[in-house]
Amino acid sequence: MTQPHGSLAGKTALITGASSGIGAAAARVFTREGATVVLVARREDRLAQLVKELRADGAQASYCAADVQSAADMRRAVTHTVDTYGRLDVAFNNAGAALEKAPLHLMDDAAYDLVMDTNVRGVWNSLRPEISAMLESGGGAIVNTSSVAGLVATSVAAPYIAAKHAVIGLTKVAAVEYAPHHIRVNAIAPGLTRSDMTDAWFTRYPAQEAKSKASSPQNRMAEPEEVAETAAWLCSDRTTFITGATVPIDGGATTW
Repeated sequence: MTQPHGSLAGKTALITGASSGIGAAAARVFTREGATVVLVARREDRLAQLVKELRADGAQASYCAADVQSAADMRRAVTHTVDTYGRLDVAFNNAGAALEKAPLHLMDDAAYDLVMDTNVRGVWNSLRPEISAMLESGGGAIVNTSSVAGLVATSVAAPYIAAKHAVIGLTKVAAVEYAPHHIRVNAIAPGLTRSDMTDAWFTRYPAQEAKSKASSPQNRMAEPEEVAETAAWLCSDRTTFITGATVPIDGGATTW
């Protein structure tokens, strides 16, 4: 149920990667906190179903099928948001891609390009029109999804590690440049999180599940809603003196 006095009440939010996982959870959390949402992803059928669900629960929601790898698509998504709801207050740049693990010297260019174009260029393509819209309306808050892979290095995932470090760099630069304009930009760094991708991975490699969970002192993976709650908090007016930060959501994994 949408909360008229929630932490995001009165705000219009754009969420990328919203068709599943953390993005879909964020759609539910943000609307529950009172936000009007525009959902962005490539899978239009999933977006339409999620918007239908949110509206049935009393939320204001719409979608724009778009690919974050396309600058034109993201300009279109932000334009749709402003034209439909009058402004953009909040953006959660969550779309991302992973890849099969392999040593760096065995990675091909296609794998590198996919990860960098989605995880880095996708944030780049999203930030520019989002910031432009927020400059017009007098400010806002942006959260970019990095990863614990943006804080530490692990083997056999070089492009992904590089991409998630780059997201943190973009976050810091944007935070510094636009702080005088009342735009806050932060990042989250989720650890292992339940999703279609992780479920498929553990089905394929059953022995990896226990090993992966053991990387966290809590010995479990995060639920998507736990990650989405942190993103919503950073987007709210409860965190007005936080910008340029990267918040781990990893059950303590990066403390080891």
